[in-house]
Parts: sequence; C-alpha cells; structure tokens
Amino acid sequence: MIIRISGILSVSSLLLLISCNGANAGRSGSLSNGYSSKNYGNLLKVDVPNGVDGFEIDYEGFIVNFNPSQHIPNYSAWKLQGSKTEGEVKRSNKFRADELVRGCATLADYKKSGWDRGHIAPAADFKWSQTAMDNSHLLTNICPQDKSCNSGIWNRIEILSREWAKRDSVLYIVAGPMPMKNPAHTIGESKVAVPEKFFKVILAPYANPPRAIGFIVDNAPFRGKPYQFEATVDEVERLTGYDFFSALPDDIETKVESESRYSNWMTHK
Repeated sequence: MIIRISGILSVSSLLLLISCNGANAGRSGSLSNGYSSKNYGNLLKVDVPNGVDGFEIDYEGFIVNFNPSQHIPNYSAWKLQGSKTEGEVKRSNKFRADELVRGCATLADYKKSGWDRGHIAPAADFKWSQTAMDNSHLLTNICPQDKSCNSGIWNRIEILSREWAKRDSVLYIVAGPMPMKNPAHTIGESKVAVPEKFFKVILAPYANPPRAIGFIVDNAPFRGKPYQFEATVDEVERLTGYDFFSALPDDIETKVESESRYSNWMTHK
C-alpha cells in the first residue's frame, strides 16, 4: 500500500508506485469513514471495470484515480462537509505537476492550448486546509476543460454542492471525465486527453430521506441551467461502467441511485 502524507510520497512508496504499473495504490482510507452515527463504510469507494488504466492516490482532502496513459484523472472523490465549506485559506492558482506520479501532465501541455485547467475536485471545497487547497491544483486533479463550461455550468454545480452540503451536513461526491478509449483530441507534447463530457454524482446519505443526484455535462460552451444536465446515478454508472456508493445498504442504494429529482434538491429543507 502507498500512503501519501501531506502530498509527499516516501522513496519506498515511490518505487512501489512505479512497479505497480497501473494497479491500485495510495489508499489510506482516512477520508471516507462517514459519521460515527452511521455504519455505511467507505462511501467514496468506486468499483471500476477490469482493464481501466488507473491507480489511486490518497491526497489530503480527496482521492484521485489517475489515468497515466491519458494524463488525466479517471475520477476524483471527496467528502464535502457543510461545516468546512467556509474557511480562511485563499485560492492561490498555483497549478503544478505532481512529479512523483507517473504520467502526470505538465504545465507546458496546457500552455496556449485553448483549454482551461479544469478542476475535478474544486479548489473552493478545500478552504479549510492549505495542504488540501494546494493538492487540488496538482495536474493529477485537472482536465482540459472548455472555458465557458469551467466558469459556467460546471462552476454552478460546484456552488450548488456547497449550498447542499451546508443544508445536509455532508455530501459524498465523485466526478471526472466520461471514459474514452480513443480520445478524439489531445493537447501538448504529453498528448493529454481532452474529455468530451464530464460526470458528477452526489450523495447526501444523512438527509431524511437519503438522496443522490447525477450530472452529465458536455465539455463545450453551453448557457443552461443545472437541471438540464441532471441524471440518475444509475445512468452515470451505465455510461461510465463505474459502481458508486456500493457501501450503502442495498435498499437505500437501489432507491437513491434510480431517482433524480432536481426539484427535491432545490426545495428540500
């Protein structure tokens, strides 16, 4: 197992990462134990199909499953507590490569590419920790993203998530690019894959009743409202091949993943 402490890997862990050649690595499991009043287990666990190129990195604040051949995350997963949506840490915009991660993109890949460096786990969710904020700017958590998507609908969903976390105490969120076998477009010398679409799934396990919602967003200019992009978690699972929130009891998982009522999220108190 590889343990990442405050964004730094030990030499022995680095050697193991290099030798794992795409196997899962880097999980401490420290982020996703949930509240002590519930025994749901690891709600950030994502089951991915065999053959997906990726390994896990456990940063402070979030987990990344990183795809070294496409140089972007398969997904990032994090717990968003309502009590931590505000903080004194300011955004620095200090994007940088994680030089300890095989296949990480470089800043040069994005320079003059015409694409934004789009966060998957958003920086604004980590105002509670300087280390977590800094980690969110690592290129292992970044995808080439259309500028108007990044500052528009994607940002709006991020803002809504923080509002919902304040109301519902805690959310579990997984987001990333829709999987691509053969990316139509790449950027930079590293040939960083440009996603065609992004997904986000959000679970409020301690709401009464528990609920979940998904979003599928085109990586393109679009002036629309979040409800126009909503999807069930089941739909996102079908399109990605991933299995989310499997730690939930079967009856709760079946119900919340089959329903997606944006109006409930907007009106529920």
